[in-house]
Amino acid sequence: MENPQEIEFKSTEEFLDYLPEKELEIVLFLRNIVMECMPDFKEKLAYSIPFYYRHSRICYIWPASIPSEKVNSGVGIGFCKNENFLDETFVETKFIYHAIQDIDVAVLKKQIENAIVIDDKIVKARRRKIQ
Repeated sequence: MENPQEIEFKSTEEFLDYLPEKELEIVLFLRNIVMECMPDFKEKLAYSIPFYYRHSRICYIWPASIPSEKVNSGVGIGFCKNENFLDETFVETKFIYHAIQDIDVAVLKKQIENAIVIDDKIVKARRRKIQ
């Protein structure tokens, strides 16, 4: 899939510098939650937004200032795989926030933990196929 945005960043810092203050605050808060739940994460930009990986894509954070059909206002966080290991990236943005106070941290952490479990299952399934 091609990058549908006309915006392209060379680094996460450049991405963060681009964001309006209100979105930046939410993005940094969400990013900290991801880091807390997944200390072994890798962060990579794709489609002009940050994706968070372990063995495969786990989730992404999409602020409305980066053009998208899925997030028209606020900041969205979406998850990339479902329980059947199917790629659901961009099928649905699970949560959209307009303020940090809107974020139910416990629910979000549980969703990230579930996504990590799916990621671990994907790796184990791949290893079984190789053997």
